[in-house]
Amino acid sequence: MKESLSSIKIIAVFLILTASLYPIGYWLIFHMESAVPLMLSVGLATVTTCLIFKKSLGSLGWSWGSWKYQWLSYLVPLGYVAAAYLIMWILGFGEWYNSEYVTALREGYKVDAWSDTSVIIFRFLITASISFILILPGVLGEEIGWRGLLVPELSKLMSFSGIALTSGFTWAAWHWPMMVAGVYGNETAPLSYQLFFFTLGLMSMSVIMTYVRLKTNSVWPAVIFHMSLNAFIQKFFNPLTLQSTDSGWYLNEFGMVLPVVIFCISIYFWRKGQQEFGSAQSASELLSPQKS
Repeated sequence: MKESLSSIKIIAVFLILTASLYPIGYWLIFHMESAVPLMLSVGLATVTTCLIFKKSLGSLGWSWGSWKYQWLSYLVPLGYVAAAYLIMWILGFGEWYNSEYVTALREGYKVDAWSDTSVIIFRFLITASISFILILPGVLGEEIGWRGLLVPELSKLMSFSGIALTSGFTWAAWHWPMMVAGVYGNETAPLSYQLFFFTLGLMSMSVIMTYVRLKTNSVWPAVIFHMSLNAFIQKFFNPLTLQSTDSGWYLNEFGMVLPVVIFCISIYFWRKGQQEFGSAQSASELLSPQKS
């Protein structure tokens, strides 16, 4: 009972601090032309919460864990993003590929003699490596909050399903003000439509990320998962897709296809999570200090 009350206090303070720092991070989006400060504000709220409660920063899951799950966390987002965009291209919600974008890449890379295919392959390799790494600071700022602090504290209060869905809903809701303000999302589909599918996608991803967090007792698989997702959507698949006036209903995290694909994949991880650590006691034991 005492441990549960302590976790409730920690979660409450973390959420209050996250909400309090949000306006500053949001303001900096326009003054720095980057969302990284807003993402880092979650990390600042996390560190401050740990200091207030004299909670070791080591409890956030800094151990690397198994390489198996690092690779899984890199490849799963790539796999389902590729599958989702392939579905969209086949069904005509967008076309492969945007030749104007490829021309701009060719000029930017100064490889005028290269074919479109060579430019696209090179872009993929850049996305999979350099772009992926450059995303680290902002993503790490978010993930030490959502999966580093929030998931372990929730594990002391609820079962696997509760942990995954609560942390996922919180993660999604954190993005809502930007979507309502019109700085995040698209201009095609209604806001309610985008909010629904965006939230479905993030809650589904949270099931997968919660599973690997509990399985490895490490925050790094969640960080890699998040980085892989952002890199391949934002730097490769979305800009390379030739869009029509209706594509906003289907593309990206705000359209229908990608969240539905993620949801289908998350069912597998939800079943594994329920089997391996379905109860609150099982989940919290996996994240106990002696396992760190």
